[in-house]
Amino acid sequence: MSANPTPVAAIVGVGEGLGYALGKRFAAAGFKVALAARSAERVERLAEAIVEGGGQAVALPTDARDERAVMELFDALEDKHGPVQVTVFNAGAMYRSPIAEMPADMFEEVWRAGCYAGFLVGREAARRMAPRASGTILFTGATASMRGGAQFAAFAAAKHGLRALAQSMARELGPKGIHVAHVVIDGKIDTQSEDLGLAPDAIAETYYRLHTQSRSAWTFEADLRPWAEKF
Repeated sequence: MSANPTPVAAIVGVGEGLGYALGKRFAAAGFKVALAARSAERVERLAEAIVEGGGQAVALPTDARDERAVMELFDALEDKHGPVQVTVFNAGAMYRSPIAEMPADMFEEVWRAGCYAGFLVGREAARRMAPRASGTILFTGATASMRGGAQFAAFAAAKHGLRALAQSMARELGPKGIHVAHVVIDGKIDTQSEDLGLAPDAIAETYYRLHTQSRSAWTFEADLRPWAEKF
């Protein structure tokens, strides 16, 4: 790497909506964005689209539920691409079922995808950022982070756990120069409408602004909803 490598923004959990929007926004700000998800085809296609748009992007297929895979992801980023300045955990799994009918293995799977994976990604990001005393770690939450809905016990448990993880990390890592924040997506993400649903590009702008905040006034939690959403 060069003496002044391009900073890296790692987006873990990338789909066509918010993950892709986050990649575009940080690439537009001059970051090399690393797109990570289980689907190699998807991350390669979206990284190529960002590059075609003039940004820097790499695709790194990763199962965020696998400890070794997450460790290797961050090793590869730091060794080959540059210092990880921003990490966004945007992965998760939605499952709806009456509690009496919910398979135990499905409850565990949703927790692994939405909470345990967040721990792995957050831990590895913190390990790289702490020696530099700087960096931003952002976690994507949901309405279920704040309240459990009927038939959403697995999803709510995972999202509540992720929020608690973010709170603990923020209190521990803030004094070490690392900004940890949790974003509650309180509404439906809509890639078609720019008005009635949460537009991915608008959400991504909030994430970028969280990263650029002065440490004299860091936000821990932001909750986002479209103007027409009831709450």
